[in-house]
Order: sequence, then C-alpha cells, then structure tokens
Amino acid sequence: MWLLRLLAVILVVAIGVSLLIYVISGNRAYLAFTWRLFRYGIIFALVVFALMIIERIAVIPV
Repeated sequence: MWLLRLLAVILVVAIGVSLLIYVISGNRAYLAFTWRLFRYGIIFALVVFALMIIERIAVIPV
C-alpha cells in the first residue's frame, strides 16, 4: 500500500512540475504530457480500486 501512495505522490508532483513548466515556457507539449499523466493516473487508480473491490467480494470462505 505504501508503494501506491508513493506512486500517487510522484504522479502529483510530476503533474505539478509539468504544469509549471508549461506556464513558464508556453510549450504545449508539456500540457499534453500533463494531460497524459493525469489520464493514465486515473486509469491506474480505477484499476487498483476495482481489484480491491473484487478482492473484497470474492473472499473465499474457509
């Protein structure tokens, strides 16, 4: 779980830095990179949450 939190913090920092570089330089490639990071981060989070829900539901009774 700590690894997922670390990845989330790294993702937020990367998005923030990329947005800051876009604001400073005006280069739209950084904005596209930010959007791509955000989109893949959301997809990854949804997959992780779905796996956690499936794990909760599919508990095999002993």
